[in-house]
Amino acid sequence: MQIGLLVCDQVNEEWRVVHGDYPEMYQSWLSNYELVPYKIYAGDFPADPNAHAAWIATGSRFSTYDDLDWINWLKEFIVSIGYTNSTFIGVCFGHQVLGEALGGTVEKSSNGWQVGVRAFDILHPESWMTPFQQTINILMMCQDQVIELPPDSKVLSSHPNCPNGMFLTGNQYLGIQGHPEFTKAYTKALMLKREARIGKDRVKAGIDSLEMVPDNKLLAEWINQFIQRKN
Repeated sequence: MQIGLLVCDQVNEEWRVVHGDYPEMYQSWLSNYELVPYKIYAGDFPADPNAHAAWIATGSRFSTYDDLDWINWLKEFIVSIGYTNSTFIGVCFGHQVLGEALGGTVEKSSNGWQVGVRAFDILHPESWMTPFQQTINILMMCQDQVIELPPDSKVLSSHPNCPNGMFLTGNQYLGIQGHPEFTKAYTKALMLKREARIGKDRVKAGIDSLEMVPDNKLLAEWINQFIQRKN
């Protein structure tokens, strides 16, 4: 089965050889699927929301409220998926743009940057969350957050510093604030590169948190179950 990967940025050239670009990261994470990348940040737009049974939008250095043509296109495309039988999954920036496209609010969080591993509590277990785990560890790298959910949405997972960590809108749209496609090594490299913006103490705490094991494989299985329940 193919998944349309809406690529919203590229990894810095200095890291691509070691960590790969976003398509490689996502293909490694979701190895059961063939990912078809569309570099929408460069104007490579898929023509038809029916082209794939599932779509995933990646993270990005940009913000959902940046007035850029490709971000505005993405919001319209997300809305158009609601008129199909396709599934949409947004990750980090993708999660945020999903929230804004469907009527929610995205802002820089008053809790500041969230980096490293965070343990999220599952508030509303879903049937596709198998095998089930009450708490999931996920790698984080964000400053913006979905502050207000879109209509017809519910929070699935939460952390004190990121209340809307994962949310479901209707039965087609899933948002995940964290980065289950990242490795700990890449997350550490990002933290060190952005230390001046994030803050030295927060980066140190983030690096210390990497002793925790991210539940990337579990989240990949949950994503698989979420997609397969409709196909």
